[in-house]
Amino acid sequence: MTVMEAIGRRFSVRKFKPYEIEDDRLERVLEAARLAPSARNLQEWRFVVVREPRMRAALAEASNGQGFVGEAPAVIVACATSTEHVMSCGLHCFPIDVSIAMAYMTLAAAEEELGTCWIGAFNADKVKELLGIPEGVIVVGLLPIGYPDAEAPSKTRLAMDEIVMPERWRD
Repeated sequence: MTVMEAIGRRFSVRKFKPYEIEDDRLERVLEAARLAPSARNLQEWRFVVVREPRMRAALAEASNGQGFVGEAPAVIVACATSTEHVMSCGLHCFPIDVSIAMAYMTLAAAEEELGTCWIGAFNADKVKELLGIPEGVIVVGLLPIGYPDAEAPSKTRLAMDEIVMPERWRD
C-alpha cells in the first residue's frame, strides 16, 4: 500500500469489531509514531496503550461519554512530556509534534487494515487521573484503534484551487 492509498483509506472509525489487535500490528503502528519528526528532535511524545476493558470504558466516559472509545480493542493516549519549547514562529512544539506522531499512527493503522478516530473531546484531568499520568505531562489526544465495523463514508473535500494559492494569499 502506498502512502496515498493509506490516506485515501483512512476515515474516522466509530464502530469497531470485537477482535483483539495482534501485538505485531499494534507495534508497527506505534513504530510509525516513534519514527515521526519532531522539532529539535525532542521526541517529547509518550503513549499509554490501554487494552483493559474497564479502563477503556472509563476512558470512554472521560471522553464526554463517547461509548465507541471504550468499544475499540485498544486506546492509545498520546501525551507530551515537555511544553516549554516554542519555535521561532511563536508556536509551541508539543501539540504539533504529538499531532504529527498521531497522524503517522493513523496512516500506519490504515496500512494494517485497522481504523482509528482522533479524539480531542475529553476531560484531560480525568484521563490523567485514570492512567496515573504525572503533573506536567499534557494529554494531547486519544486514538481508539481496532478493526473497523463500518464502511468508509464518501469524503467531501474542497477543490485544490480553493486551498492552494500560488505565490501569494488571495481572497
